[in-house]
Amino acid sequence: MNENKSMEVFENASVGKAVYLNAVPAMAAMLMVLIYNLADTFFIGQTHDDLQVAAVSLATPVFLLFMAVGIIFGIGGTSVISRAMGEGRMDYGKKVCAFCMWSCIGVGVGMSLLFLIFMDQLLVLVGASADTWDYAKTYLTIVSVSGPFVLIANCFSNIIRAEGQSGRAMLGQLLGNLLNVILDPIMILAFRWNIAGAAIATVIGNVMGAGYYIAYFFSGKSTLSIRLKDFTIKDKVASEVLIIGIPAALGSLLMSISNIIMNSQMAKYGDMALAGVGVAMKVTMMTGMVCIGLGQGIQPLLGYCVGAKKWERYKSILGFSLLFAFALSTVLTGICYVFTEQIVRVFLTDMAAFDYGVSFAHILLYTSFLFGMFYVLINALQACGAAMESLIVNISRQGLIYIPAMFILGALFHETGLIWAQPVADILSLLLAFVLYRRKIGKMIKT
Repeated sequence: MNENKSMEVFENASVGKAVYLNAVPAMAAMLMVLIYNLADTFFIGQTHDDLQVAAVSLATPVFLLFMAVGIIFGIGGTSVISRAMGEGRMDYGKKVCAFCMWSCIGVGVGMSLLFLIFMDQLLVLVGASADTWDYAKTYLTIVSVSGPFVLIANCFSNIIRAEGQSGRAMLGQLLGNLLNVILDPIMILAFRWNIAGAAIATVIGNVMGAGYYIAYFFSGKSTLSIRLKDFTIKDKVASEVLIIGIPAALGSLLMSISNIIMNSQMAKYGDMALAGVGVAMKVTMMTGMVCIGLGQGIQPLLGYCVGAKKWERYKSILGFSLLFAFALSTVLTGICYVFTEQIVRVFLTDMAAFDYGVSFAHILLYTSFLFGMFYVLINALQACGAAMESLIVNISRQGLIYIPAMFILGALFHETGLIWAQPVADILSLLLAFVLYRRKIGKMIKT
């Protein structure tokens, strides 16, 4: 029944209605992720110690490496399992699911140990100063313990969608994120544990999220398996997952790496500059996360049209989505620009850090109105099955364009140049996405 309703929306609903029905839930989900990402910085900011804010900015991209690795098994596993189930190979799907679970545990434990053993070297790499060193070390030491749980939570929020359990997938995400947001003010402010409290709340949220998914499998309600006896790397189980998962996770991995490089470069200009760039990025994240949700929401619509070769409807949906995305991201960017000072003041109290935050945010906002069109085009490429093209755009925006731009502009214009690297990458990657999309869609319509 629900599937029939979905197909009815895909095929016959008006373009506007079809876009809204698919995009709004996805945008709402990304808003929850946004709130989760802002919580630590917001409540740490209430301690009125901007060195702790700077430390969180240093530690966050390192922690995101766990999430990126979880995506490798989550996206790769989901793709392989869904195809196996469609082919009626349920036993193979169980093997893939078990492989993903035990790989998350093994890789997660390995990453945790490496982070703990090489913590001092890691802190040097991210640019921790004498003033932020202890804070950043405290945060990273605590969250590193949760490595396997972070991988499991991020992996299985994707994998159980392969068996049609999108509600349970969302519930697991919601449980972990909400618990983190609830615990943050208690542990940071009420218990006065400061940055340690933020880290403990993050650990508990990820443990609970992972625990929810594990409990689901043990309840017997799943057609898949996480039992050790079903684990194998044979029959191309490992290679099939990794071939798809690694490219899908490269964008997230490069985002973490580029943020680490940004922090290490910005640290040369002091801890307050570092605190400022961390908060400035969160200002633009408000537009970015919503637009990511919009792009993800319309991808199934576009993909259905591609499969059915309904090119006129495809063009109508894409055209409407681009206009809607441009209007939405422009409005959100305008709101963020007008209220930049008020937003930054929520996180930062030191005047130098505040000035950096406002200045940096204004620069980043110059191109955030393009986010909507960028993410629509990326998802249009993926809907067309253009995996290589979308991969090229993703690694260009976060790596091939952004990282060199940081070093070049940073050398020429110092801290301001570092910030301008992102707008430059935004513009060039949007142009690249447009060119690759036009070439791909032209070939598909002709065939």
